[in-house]
Amino acid sequence: MRIYIKDTPLRIKREHEVGDREGFDVIIDTDDLLIRESKLKGNVLIENATQAMVKSILFILHNKKLKELDTVTLISPDYEASVSLIKGAFKIIKAAGGVVHREGKVLMIFRLGKWDFPKGKIEKDEATELGALREVEEECNIKVSVGQKVCNTWHTYSQGGKNILKKTSWYEMSCLDDSEMKPQVEEGIELVKWMNKKEQDVALINAYRSIQHVNKKFKKKMARLAEIQVEEPISEPEELDKD
Repeated sequence: MRIYIKDTPLRIKREHEVGDREGFDVIIDTDDLLIRESKLKGNVLIENATQAMVKSILFILHNKKLKELDTVTLISPDYEASVSLIKGAFKIIKAAGGVVHREGKVLMIFRLGKWDFPKGKIEKDEATELGALREVEEECNIKVSVGQKVCNTWHTYSQGGKNILKKTSWYEMSCLDDSEMKPQVEEGIELVKWMNKKEQDVALINAYRSIQHVNKKFKKKMARLAEIQVEEPISEPEELDKD
């Protein structure tokens, strides 16, 4: 599970899911009863993370500004308990959105000073895919069709004195009609724009890391779909009956 807390990725993993340790700048074992904030720099790995350690990391990430910290990975001996502990510390809200593409371009929106993909909260008893379609069409005033699931993202924020954990389900989408495309200004969207790869690479510099993650997953999904299409055998044309 990967959760973005103040745009810092917190990854909870099982032992077998973490391979080479060379990619980590700091490795901490739970023999360290207290986490010194001075150690939290670069990519941090915490091995054998107890439930107390999970609580401590959550508190630090929520309440401290750690400019030199890039990512935190926890290896939990009891993965399910750690995930339940984290989810229990927040009010969970479900949302859905899409990465809309057409002719090699991807649709992005500019909202609250950041480039983003269109998304929004799922309504009560609404199917996730339908919620994703509705939100994308409302925020961009376009028509789309929903394709395959890309990934889920989790991120936290505070609202009305409550700590919120938002789960967003992302889908690959094809644009059917953008003839009346415009931003939904009442949702704080200033701009809706089709971007080629170069434009998108620049825009993603000014995007949340969760959105950068979604984009990577989307590219891998599209590359895989392209491979499958190439691998499919081409059927021989049927011979016409001769007179």
